[in-house]
Amino acid sequence: MITTTAATINSLLPKFTTLAHIKQLQSILFTTGLFHLPSSRSKLLDLCAVSPFGDLIFATQLFLQIHSPTTNDWNAIIRGQAQSPRPTNAISTYKSLLSTQSSTPDALSCSFALKACARALALSEARQLHSHVLRRGFGSDVLLQTTLVDGYSKIGVLDDARQVFDEMPKRDVASWNALIAGLAQGSRPQDALGLFKRMRAEGVRANEVTVLGALSACSQLGALVEGGGVEGFVREEGLDGNVQVCNALIDMYAKCGSVRKARSVFDTMRCGRSIVTWNTMIMGLGMHGHGACAVELFYEMSRTDSVKPDAVSYLAVLCACNHAGLVEDGLYLFKSMEGSGVAPNVKHYGSVIDLLGRSGRIDEAYHIIASMPFVPDVIMWQSLLGACKTYGNVEIAERASRALVEMGSNNCGDFVLLSNLYASHERWGDVGRVREAMRRIDVKKVPGFSYIEVEGLIHKFVNGDKSHSNWQEIYRKLDEIGFKIKAYGYVPETSYVFHDIGEEDKQNALCYHSEKLAVAFGLISTSSATPIQVFKNLRICGDCHVVIKLISKVYEREIIVRDRARFHHFKEGSCSCDDYW
Repeated sequence: MITTTAATINSLLPKFTTLAHIKQLQSILFTTGLFHLPSSRSKLLDLCAVSPFGDLIFATQLFLQIHSPTTNDWNAIIRGQAQSPRPTNAISTYKSLLSTQSSTPDALSCSFALKACARALALSEARQLHSHVLRRGFGSDVLLQTTLVDGYSKIGVLDDARQVFDEMPKRDVASWNALIAGLAQGSRPQDALGLFKRMRAEGVRANEVTVLGALSACSQLGALVEGGGVEGFVREEGLDGNVQVCNALIDMYAKCGSVRKARSVFDTMRCGRSIVTWNTMIMGLGMHGHGACAVELFYEMSRTDSVKPDAVSYLAVLCACNHAGLVEDGLYLFKSMEGSGVAPNVKHYGSVIDLLGRSGRIDEAYHIIASMPFVPDVIMWQSLLGACKTYGNVEIAERASRALVEMGSNNCGDFVLLSNLYASHERWGDVGRVREAMRRIDVKKVPGFSYIEVEGLIHKFVNGDKSHSNWQEIYRKLDEIGFKIKAYGYVPETSYVFHDIGEEDKQNALCYHSEKLAVAFGLISTSSATPIQVFKNLRICGDCHVVIKLISKVYEREIIVRDRARFHHFKEGSCSCDDYW
């Protein structure tokens, strides 16, 4: 009778869809004595601890009533805790399992605990678990080894992840995907692309997850040629029917400088567009300065039956207005949000503050900061400070600077902006005070670097770089550029160099900024018909912006620079941002 009842209950488990159902099942198991049958009990615990309608606290209470829990009972709790907001509890429970006499960890116990380590960024515990895996003979378990690769990758120790991967006796597609995604999302996107190529060369069939990792790597590097190759593979394998892959293609092309190709993917999708599809395309148009197109697409999206704008949609279109200087459009959209059922958050307010500040309406921007229903964040004050520098508003700049100091910000750029503003008003005593404050709190400047892709290879430059094999030719090209653009009235803007050095040294420091080195390398390495694309980790400085505009005119070359905030398309001496950046 008991066996029959247990079998019946097990067959009904997939039909339980609420916590009330789970509690009814728990009552039946208690009253029939089936709670003491490990197979029924562990399935109940797993359902309660892991399912979206379960209750981890209730599952833990049930677990504590078990006299001698089995490994499956422990695994249900560890798995639930690993997925919870406090994954460290899973690590503690795993340690408790190690100290029991009645049960021992199995491969699943280690897997769930490793996932908890990844979520908690617990490197020491992950390494201890790694040793447990090896000591307990689980080293040949492909799933567990893949979990190790994934865990080390998410924690950020990519060399450890690579070592586990290389030592695996067998790998499946999930193993490759774990490392490709880890390298792409970490600090080694170029290695991720190399691994993707190796995977294909070894005959391992890639899937949607694989190409998502490869496309992410291309997006970070601005590797347009490589990205086009990945798209070719996507088309060949028929993966373009997956909306996530199409979204990633749109994002990749937009971030690699080709908004035209991004729009082509968007327009020709053979799968239905999701909210992410629309948002990605709107954001891509905005990044490239096509504000009017972004606004038009936003309204087109609003008219569709399948999706409606969400908070991300509004943020994307507000950013597009911001980059294009569409002040009135941006303000109208911002004011229309609540009527559309989307409550503005701190990012929406921040975008509007930046929009007003960039257009010179600094008092309005400050009023919004002072009256909004959120605590202003660092980015808002930095946006306002930048606007004050542009328009010479010392009073509000000082208020923004004080707010930043009170919030603990020690960003070098904040101090540079304030110092330059004081210098423009010849307040040299205040300039000295800012510099002294920088020395006192040891403000560190984030090093600038730039990438350029030439013939499928990524070349990286830092300021004053002489490590490149062609550095002498690059520097000769920069000297030639300097000579030519002076004929067009170029004068170095040395206020962008924040050093106590002479004027000549300041001019030299400006000349060898990383983006200028990358552009010079592009000029000597590509044909005159090829656009030069450069990707920089920081905002492009004002002097480099002026110089690259002149280079585009003198050398009749189209130059595209992606900085931390947006794309700048330089052509015939002008920039797509209309100097509104």
